[in-house]
Amino acid sequence: MIDSLRCGKQWLDVSRLSPPKVMGILNVTPDSFSDGGLFVSVTQALQQAHCMVAEGAAIIDVGGESTRPGAAEVSVQHEIDRVIPVIDAIARECDTIISVDTRKPEVMRAAVEAGAGMVNDVRALREPGALDAASEAVNALGVAVCLMHMQGKPRVMQEKPEYDDVVETVKGFLQARIAACTTAGIALDNIVIDPGFGFGKIVRHNLQLVNQLSAFSSLGAPILMGVSRKSSIGAILDKPTDQRLAGSLAMATLCCQQGAAIIRAHDVAETVDALKICHAVIRAL
Repeated sequence: MIDSLRCGKQWLDVSRLSPPKVMGILNVTPDSFSDGGLFVSVTQALQQAHCMVAEGAAIIDVGGESTRPGAAEVSVQHEIDRVIPVIDAIARECDTIISVDTRKPEVMRAAVEAGAGMVNDVRALREPGALDAASEAVNALGVAVCLMHMQGKPRVMQEKPEYDDVVETVKGFLQARIAACTTAGIALDNIVIDPGFGFGKIVRHNLQLVNQLSAFSSLGAPILMGVSRKSSIGAILDKPTDQRLAGSLAMATLCCQQGAAIIRAHDVAETVDALKICHAVIRAL
């Protein structure tokens, strides 16, 4: 397992010696499941980025296309128009790592040029041209790439997803995507993996992934988990999106115990605190 992840001009400590880093979610979309419409202007988005950095976010993840179940696709130009002004503004004003949450190679190239140090792709660089775009960005600027597992596409991914063994299936997929990346010239110290909690998985699948998350450590890449406010938490607690903070923090600490290096979250300050406590207990053993 690597200790440092190169993210463009910056390096991120992903070793077990420090608590998992928090990736703050910044959706500049009108239809994301939790915060859609809240940060659609550059002014609103930049203010939220400053707030999350002050609360302890090590990464700001900017997304311009919703990946919630049933979400409609967004054109390349529309997505660029949403995310690039925000990334440019954050890069000028905040000393933080910026991630772009996209599956489109054109958006990847534009975002990296604007200052993004990470490409976070729910399709794990499987869209036509995405692997080439990521490889170019890695080799030219040293950006990081996050490879996520998703069964199907956002619009239909929750329509009866099935697995014989969800952990082995997801692990095998991520192993294959790591191999594709290394073949394309992307070094392991530029790769993050994400098992895709909530993406083409029912509650039982998601719980199994968290329960056995440590199994993914053998792949050698830092593990990112995005569990914040997800529908599985809502199903377990029978609570709406805006009442899932406690459940999200519980999931985050369980992921920390199982070896996650990065936690993607809406509630940055609370998540940072919870992870510090969890990590302190782990290090005391």
